[in-house]
Amino acid sequence: MPQGKIKITAPFSKETAKSLKAGDLVLITGKIIAARDAAHKRLCESLAKGEELPINLKNAVIYYVGPSPARPNFPIGSAGPTTSGRMDPYTPKIIDCGIHGMIGKGYRNDIVIEEMIKHEIPYLVTLGGAGALIAKSIKKYTVLAYEDLGAEAIAEIEVQDFPAIVAIDAQGNNYYTIGQQPYKTL
Repeated sequence: MPQGKIKITAPFSKETAKSLKAGDLVLITGKIIAARDAAHKRLCESLAKGEELPINLKNAVIYYVGPSPARPNFPIGSAGPTTSGRMDPYTPKIIDCGIHGMIGKGYRNDIVIEEMIKHEIPYLVTLGGAGALIAKSIKKYTVLAYEDLGAEAIAEIEVQDFPAIVAIDAQGNNYYTIGQQPYKTL
């Protein structure tokens, strides 16, 4: 069961990635990478061609987000998570690049979960529909690559106390299953 809120720093160390347990509530401070399906597709196309990627993904934590434009005096607009399953076709290759975690919403397929276990990385979720609230934890937004993709460009996001829940931990424990168990007997 959840232990309360755990404060962690991004990018995660391998030890932090492995220590997080399904159901843990975390507050993330540090730097994460924003990238959605169009950016993932382009990264994987570059990998398939043997090209160097425009960013270093080693140890990165990727947040699946395509934010809305920033209002005046704010670094970002609404920044709710994108459905993670849209990244599933690309995720195994991105995991092979050395990432230490992913943040999105929704379920992951079995192939992605197997790769997570193999590489000992967690998948975290944050609340869909709460993009304006989540944006308050984002202090800076800097486009790093694929600017032509607009909201789907790859960006670095500096966050403070970004709220997330560990949905699937590095050992494959799945909170979508564990968390539903008490309600299945009702």
